[in-house]
Amino acid sequence: MSLIQQLGFLEFEVSDLGAWEVFMTKVLGTQLVDKATDGSMRFRMDGHGYRFVVTPGPRDDLKTMGWQVADAAKLDECVARLTAAGVEVTRGSAEACAERGVAGMALFRDPGRIPVELFYGPTLGKEPFKSEFVGSHFVADELGLGHLVISTRNRDESRDFYMNVLGFKLSDHIVCDIGTYHVDIAFLHTNPRHHSLAMGGPMPKRVHHFMLQVASIDDVGLAYDRARDHDVVIEQELGRHPNDRMFSFYAQTPSGTQFEFGHGGRIIDDETWEPTTYNAISEWGHRRPPRKRPKTETPA
Repeated sequence: MSLIQQLGFLEFEVSDLGAWEVFMTKVLGTQLVDKATDGSMRFRMDGHGYRFVVTPGPRDDLKTMGWQVADAAKLDECVARLTAAGVEVTRGSAEACAERGVAGMALFRDPGRIPVELFYGPTLGKEPFKSEFVGSHFVADELGLGHLVISTRNRDESRDFYMNVLGFKLSDHIVCDIGTYHVDIAFLHTNPRHHSLAMGGPMPKRVHHFMLQVASIDDVGLAYDRARDHDVVIEQELGRHPNDRMFSFYAQTPSGTQFEFGHGGRIIDDETWEPTTYNAISEWGHRRPPRKRPKTETPA
């Protein structure tokens, strides 16, 4: 069993809080549950008290990723393993834990210098979650928020860190060329979700995309329509991946990072699973939509 139970939350630092509020509620279908005096917001999508935190700032990127462990003993074990690996770890104060709404936590930076919080005992929602726009439900709860694809300084170093130190397991790799761009991505799981974390090489921002999964294919289509209706930039149209079998589309957040919205992701049984290397990102679809070309004057 992995030391980590699930992807617990994501915190983004953003320059346009109003755009993110509309995006999170009207496009993704999560629920705003808290807004602080500085404009910071928290959003809920399942039984957890919140899954997303959005704070004001110029970064327009991932600020922190939070990984949930089972209890204090598992947190202690993680801290011991991180310390033995030479990673500087800070325990969260009682005030910091209260602010996060968790029983305990520890903070460190991964090999790509991305801030990470390990925690246990999250605050849960006081009543069942129901989305205004997602008619089925988000596939989350015990499987976690979804998945995240992060930038790394060195893909193999980060992959081995998460596997050898924190106990993530390899799902598979995708290695292929898209035009002149070489793709080499590692996919890791920490529960039956096909992957909760994936990583390639260096990218302009800390995160390439996060993924939310819904229980109905219709909810993917409706989210695609909502994205178009709100003038969200579609990066990749509807398609299916060969490795996790996810039917999905990709589009931009208000900060220029991406999100994936999908249905039908694969479930892994560690007793029988064997990692595979795939030679294509998508089985079909996921094509970039045509971009509008500038108008040119017709010669006289």
